[in-house]
Amino acid sequence: MNILTSGLASGVGLLLFAGIAQAQATGPCPQLPADSGLTWTHQAAPDFDFCKAMRADGTQAFGVFIGEESPFEPKGSNRAEAGTIEGQPIYWYRGELAGDPNVQVRETLVELGDDRVAHIWMKARNPQELAREMALAQGLRFSDSRISGR
Repeated sequence: MNILTSGLASGVGLLLFAGIAQAQATGPCPQLPADSGLTWTHQAAPDFDFCKAMRADGTQAFGVFIGEESPFEPKGSNRAEAGTIEGQPIYWYRGELAGDPNVQVRETLVELGDDRVAHIWMKARNPQELAREMALAQGLRFSDSRISGR
């Protein structure tokens, strides 16, 4: 293979990869970071969308609920870490998983510019996994970039 065909093959591969990354941006789920290794599973309901970010091994990294209202209401006493999503400040809140106090739970709300809210949550087995999942969730891109965090 010469340099021209090698470069062409690389370019085609990059275009295909870009198409896969771009495909994650379509539909009601937010765009995942291109290098996340995650894919969405999606369930639609009349008033909301439920998106699960899945790892290659079939386990869930985090979930996103998008609708006009969320059942999650942040409590200041549970505020844990500060972060950003699309450049807007957010706070992660501690949660609990009944029956398993060793699991670390984090949740946040992101107000979208179209009168909807995104509730993002995750469960992690250890602080390293939690930090990794929070970083991936903070890399989400919503189709409407006019958001403000709570």
